[in-house]
Amino acid sequence: MTTELDPNLIADYLLEHPHFFEEHAELLSTIKLTSPVMGRAVSLQERQMEILREKIRVQELRMADLMRIAQENDEITNKFQAWSRALLLTRDAADLPRALTTQLQEIFHVPQVTVRLWNLGQDHAENWATRDISDDARLFANGLSAPFCGPNKDFEAAAWLDDSESVKSVAILPLRVGASPDAFGLLVLGSPDPGRFTSDMGIDFLTRIGETGSAALACLLR
Repeated sequence: MTTELDPNLIADYLLEHPHFFEEHAELLSTIKLTSPVMGRAVSLQERQMEILREKIRVQELRMADLMRIAQENDEITNKFQAWSRALLLTRDAADLPRALTTQLQEIFHVPQVTVRLWNLGQDHAENWATRDISDDARLFANGLSAPFCGPNKDFEAAAWLDDSESVKSVAILPLRVGASPDAFGLLVLGSPDPGRFTSDMGIDFLTRIGETGSAALACLLR
């Protein structure tokens, strides 16, 4: 008669006796396992090596992915610093809207960028950035608690872009002072690529762009 052993008990025994295979080293070469990689029976030692190589490969891929993300973040940080520096070097406050948009377009390679502002001081009331703003646009801006990213659905803000008909996706950033519920402007980024700005993309960086742009332009307010 033979007694059928419980596989779980065998596994528990081997875990509790880690020196088992040291005491029975001959088993390492005689036990045969099916290899999903080589498609044939291999020894326990060979199978262990396969598992180890697979773990190393997975770790290498994960490390490569982390390095890629780190490089992308470093590039974004450098671009953000260059853009912030350009704003700080703009001596005439009236030039800030143009500096903000042109530098954002050039440094971050955004096809189209524009800005619209309201509630500006008397000295800046005729700035180009105050043109063609409806009450609906202001209400839309006040309703944005975070940047909007997605397809261009004939937004009024998208129509402010130079070549609005070619724009397939947009990022629309509210500009406000601190936690004020009322916005004083909208920063609009547009692209002919439908995948450039999507509803499922992360907005943390765009939020920082909006906050920095708001801080730079706040000096124009009345």
